[in-house]
Amino acid sequence: MRILIGGGSGFVGRELTRLLRDKGHEVTVISRQPGPGKITWGELESRGLPPCDGAVNLAGENVMNPLRWWNESYKNDLFSSRINTTKALSQAISASPSPPHSWVLVSGVACYKPSETAEYTEDSEWTPFDFLSKLVKEWEAAALLPENVAKTTKQVVIRPGAVLGRDGGAMKQMLLPFWLGLGGTLGSGRQPFPWIHVSDLAGIIAQSLEPPADTPSPSPQVYNGVAPALNTNYEFTKELGRVLRRPTIFPVPGFVMNTLMGSERAVILTQGQKVIPIRTLESGFQYKYPDLTSALKQIVGC
Repeated sequence: MRILIGGGSGFVGRELTRLLRDKGHEVTVISRQPGPGKITWGELESRGLPPCDGAVNLAGENVMNPLRWWNESYKNDLFSSRINTTKALSQAISASPSPPHSWVLVSGVACYKPSETAEYTEDSEWTPFDFLSKLVKEWEAAALLPENVAKTTKQVVIRPGAVLGRDGGAMKQMLLPFWLGLGGTLGSGRQPFPWIHVSDLAGIIAQSLEPPADTPSPSPQVYNGVAPALNTNYEFTKELGRVLRRPTIFPVPGFVMNTLMGSERAVILTQGQKVIPIRTLESGFQYKYPDLTSALKQIVGC
């Protein structure tokens, strides 16, 4: 298959590109910079969609970028980098004389309202309640294809939790304080911590890019891109400390997180949702890292 990846040079994009090429697929990355095996977003808009069997969008400014202060400019970048790229791809697919058979958007679990008790599946209804959930709503809406195109192109939305891996994502910023013995729970520690290993997220995306077996549904198929284990922030913290053989005795109070990161962004870490990947499991997807111990051991090289 020929696969087109928006944001293919990012953390998840690099893992997905490796996996697809290992499976013998041809990958073209849409990037800000031209280069071998790449096209630019400008070329996509001016020349249209290159021939491809599947397309996926992973593009977007990093929400947890430690170098960006939480202000209106950064929030505008978070919206525009996701919605503009998603619209550019969905419009290119719609205008193509031979659209791909699969179109996958990777959004996030921020659509589900934080709760220590509620459980969310792919069928859970939700309405926007804060900045990040509004972002997910507009982002997913930007991916929708017109009815006539949706008859032949399968639409998939994958909502990942915190993506864990060795060379990027949440772990990149966490490992140093933990190695130094400065790791600890965030906020109360009781908040659910939905997570997924980057290899499993890439696997779910790759499976979603396969040609549809039946006539595609007019509405997107949603998959929760999380591990089947339901963990709290406390459990994650203790397991990471155990795997690293480091103490985890320095909790970070919620108000400190709010001050350092901005309260609208800190909720990602200080609050959480119990997200269950029912449809992902029903699809027959086999997780390589279904539990924290196996995932963290792979990441830290134990």
